Amino acid sequence: MAKKKFVFIITHSYDRPDLVAGAFQLAANMKAFDVELDFFLMDNGALLAKEGFAETLVWQKKGQFSPAHELMKTLIEDFDTKFYICASCVKHNELDKVKLIKNSEIKPGSYLGEMLMEREGLTF
Repeated sequence: MAKKKFVFIITHSYDRPDLVAGAFQLAANMKAFDVELDFFLMDNGALLAKEGFAETLVWQKKGQFSPAHELMKTLIEDFDTKFYICASCVKHNELDKVKLIKNSEIKPGSYLGEMLMEREGLTF
């Protein structure tokens, strides 16, 4: 059986930190099974590419999910997950003026289209 591949499309950050934490939790669980999985950050989700931004997402109820920044760190450091940033979102989020997270790369929306032709997309 062919190995499944996924792209998590993250469109939220400060506006829905529960979705971000849930997506990161699901991704970490899936990566534990050696699934090929990367992220594409767009809209408000692009802000997650700013180093230190995930630490500001402190909405959580105790015991619901691990903190988003801890999950993101696990995805990057333990699983070497890639975070692609929508090129159209960079300038208006001033991401061109800040340090970006490790394993991140700016890509055009067409790159997401290419990924979706060979992967299953999950949008949060």
